[in-house]
Amino acid sequence: MSRPAVLITRVVPDSVTARLASACDIDLYTGADAIPGDELRARLAGKQALMCLLTDRIDAGVLDAAQGLLIVANIAVGFDNIDRAAARARGIVITNTPDVLTEATADLTWGLMLAVMRRIPEGERLLRRGEWKGWALDFLLGSDLRHKQLGIVGFGRIGRAVAARAGAFGMRVVYTTLDADSPGPECAGHTRGTFDEVLATSDVVSFHVPLMPETRHLINRRTLARMKRGAYLVNTSRGPVVDEDALAWALREGLIGGAALDVYEREPVVHPELLALENVVLAPHIGSATVETRTAMADLAARNVLAVLSGRAPLTPIPPG
Repeated sequence: MSRPAVLITRVVPDSVTARLASACDIDLYTGADAIPGDELRARLAGKQALMCLLTDRIDAGVLDAAQGLLIVANIAVGFDNIDRAAARARGIVITNTPDVLTEATADLTWGLMLAVMRRIPEGERLLRRGEWKGWALDFLLGSDLRHKQLGIVGFGRIGRAVAARAGAFGMRVVYTTLDADSPGPECAGHTRGTFDEVLATSDVVSFHVPLMPETRHLINRRTLARMKRGAYLVNTSRGPVVDEDALAWALREGLIGGAALDVYEREPVVHPELLALENVVLAPHIGSATVETRTAMADLAARNVLAVLSGRAPLTPIPPG
């Protein structure tokens, strides 16, 4: 009896390929960039499983090329790269990798917060240019975190993990969600408010929402104008949540004190005005980029593949859309 076949669109740790190789034939794309669409469709022929990344667009055309495909295992928490309705129509299971990247992304969020509020990258750039003249009382003054309010938009796993670290920095937390779900026990000690209340009263606003039609450009000129003057914006969720033209305008006009971003509207392109501003910290989408976390993400995707191919339920399915 022939073994099931899986296409993996990017090199993953050896431990993950070894896990899959015990039960599957593997077709591994080894290119440095995202697999081209034509090649993706061609190599999916005859495959029962696909392990892909957030940068791979899995639309109806791709799925049509994969007769017999049973599962698309996305190595990411987000899944806006996959046409869920098309997958549902074809009976294809979609999975993601929640939980395993929560702590790493929360850590990175705090790193960005510290970096922009204490002007760390700005100081490093100045020092590397040889422009540091020595200690001075009024040199590169930033902002304390202690006694400030952290506003969190989106209170899922990552939002709650970010909030859990706030006490160590002496910050109080106000959060908002985009649904009517009642808060769980993890919310103890934090205050729930409306979106407008979070924007108007917080010294830092951190975004942890999925990309959906209602969250695209959630931050725009109108919502930026509602933010507390001098506040900081942090986004580690999805790039299109923030209208980058509007953000550049708000920074240029001095409406907010700074921004720290790990994700962008048109990755890997970054808005040129944001690149030029000193009060913007820019990271290249590395929220989950630790050896341990990225390995765990790929391993969870592989375990989802093996579960479905063996006739069992997937470990972390997402709604079919």
